[in-house]
Amino acid sequence: MKKICFVVMLLISLVAVESNAQDKFAAWPALGSFHTVMSATFHPAEKGDFDPVKQRSGEMVDKAALLEKSAVPAQFDKPEIRAALKTLKTKTTALNKIVLKKAKNEKINAALVSVHDTFHDIVGLCTEDKESH
Repeated sequence: MKKICFVVMLLISLVAVESNAQDKFAAWPALGSFHTVMSATFHPAEKGDFDPVKQRSGEMVDKAALLEKSAVPAQFDKPEIRAALKTLKTKTTALNKIVLKKAKNEKINAALVSVHDTFHDIVGLCTEDKESH
């Protein structure tokens, strides 16, 4: 019975987290647009398929630049997010350069994971209470 309760609570938590992320993407379309490319490249790479990131790394740079230039919704607008947006742009540019140099998948993966982590930092900062900073 404890296992069933745990599984049910886990599923509820996952749905809540996904719903919360979707709210952010609705409030900040440029964040959702970046997420679309991030998801389409990162998840295949997790399974060893690096073709999507190799094909879309330039698009990821463009989406990061648009995200950085976009109007940050007031509820998310804080210095930490603006700094993370600059970092995201820098890291996507570095990833694209690595891809263009036809680096080994391991090096591409390391750069992609770094981009992914920065993206999740931004999403996390959108969740944190503004009063706690």
